[in-house]
Amino acid sequence: MYRTRSEAETVALGARLAGQLPARGVVLLIGNLGAGKTMLAKGIVSGLGAAPPEEVSSPTFTLIHEYGGAENGAAARVYHIDLYRLEEAREAATLGLEEIFERDALVLIEWGERFPQLMPAARTEIRLRDGGGDEREIEVTGLP
Repeated sequence: MYRTRSEAETVALGARLAGQLPARGVVLLIGNLGAGKTMLAKGIVSGLGAAPPEEVSSPTFTLIHEYGGAENGAAARVYHIDLYRLEEAREAATLGLEEIFERDALVLIEWGERFPQLMPAARTEIRLRDGGGDEREIEVTGLP
């Protein structure tokens, strides 16, 4: 269990956690709106060297952002997916998630818990809870 007291601390925690995450795998970012999922994603993506935090944004409207990769001069590739706007599993299934899961990349998924039947069993889950103000409680399970 971790506790952060600002957006900057949440980004910094994400950067530290990046070193513990597998280079290839799925991470569900679980929490209510405003819980800090995107802030944590900024830290993870930057911690892996795929993009600086200021280039990482919520893929709420585009649904999938891709960062890094050798062709972009980065050692790591990260897919950042947001399923918030989708209502049904069949909508999520049309995104090609199975194909993305097979790529040599870390896949961060916001709101993935809404469609558990589409998520791989082998995954890391990071739960973020609002602790009041800018404080967040962050619990990580399923690390390799």
